[in-house]
Amino acid sequence: MRKFKKWLLSLIAAAASALLLAGCGFPGLSGTSSDTVRIASQNTTEQQIMAYMIQDMIQHYSNLNTTIINNLGSGTVSFNALKNDQADISSIRFTGTDLTTILGEKVQRGQTKKTDALVKRQFDSKYGMHYFPSYGFADTYAFMVTKQTAKKYNLKTVSDMQKVSSKLTVGLDQTWLERKGDGYDAFQKLYGYSFGKTYPMQIGLVYDALESGKMDAILGYSTDGRIKSYDLTILKDDRHFFPPYNASAVATNKILAAHPKLKPILSRLNGKIDLKTMQSLNYQVDNNLVEPEVVAKQFLEKNNYFEGSGK
Repeated sequence: MRKFKKWLLSLIAAAASALLLAGCGFPGLSGTSSDTVRIASQNTTEQQIMAYMIQDMIQHYSNLNTTIINNLGSGTVSFNALKNDQADISSIRFTGTDLTTILGEKVQRGQTKKTDALVKRQFDSKYGMHYFPSYGFADTYAFMVTKQTAKKYNLKTVSDMQKVSSKLTVGLDQTWLERKGDGYDAFQKLYGYSFGKTYPMQIGLVYDALESGKMDAILGYSTDGRIKSYDLTILKDDRHFFPPYNASAVATNKILAAHPKLKPILSRLNGKIDLKTMQSLNYQVDNNLVEPEVVAKQFLEKNNYFEGSGK
């Protein structure tokens, strides 16, 4: 049943991506009223949790209507949704990703503050989009192995894999393989080695492949709840290859101007969710099979919607 659900979500994501890349609108959204805020979410657990969290915050603190455009296939697709006025808010964007894939800038390793400032400034000036401060967590790519593999090869860092790299079968996020700046080509140049066999995979499937023994190592996300579920070991990026991927909401200046109350509402989420908290929220969905909508609602209620009165 879970495999069917994953297949169905992938199919939906592909269809949604095709619509956006073709410049088409979503059925039913072209006539959306001016008091409806459209929230774009990619097809990962944390994207969906944060989309529902944003929806709940807006509904709690305003009389605006909301709709979620869910399961978008990539950050580029969700960016184009905002750019083409098919969405108003992106539930999560990552500074490091936008630096390289959207802005085409070179990676500034170890320069988190400079990266964040550059991305925020250029999103505003080039695209008319407001980058909110970070939610409080960074979701970076991370190489992972099982505890058994880490012990077998004495792996603690990404550099440690070099001595056995030719033996390793590695599952990699399919979008990462072709990325510029922080993709596989750049990785091989910085770390000085390549893997014996690589398999492009959807990010949601790599953890199961590692746990079942089909892969020796994978490239996953540092916030994923399945790290805890499968008791995986994250290898330290000792050469600081991956740029900072601080997570933030992004909204168009157009929607913020039309509804000034949105900015202070979304700002209530600034710095409220650290890495450990995001891992725990993802774990509830991925391991305990609680719906993202429920996880988001429960978290906000537990924190009294980050204080303040409702509408």
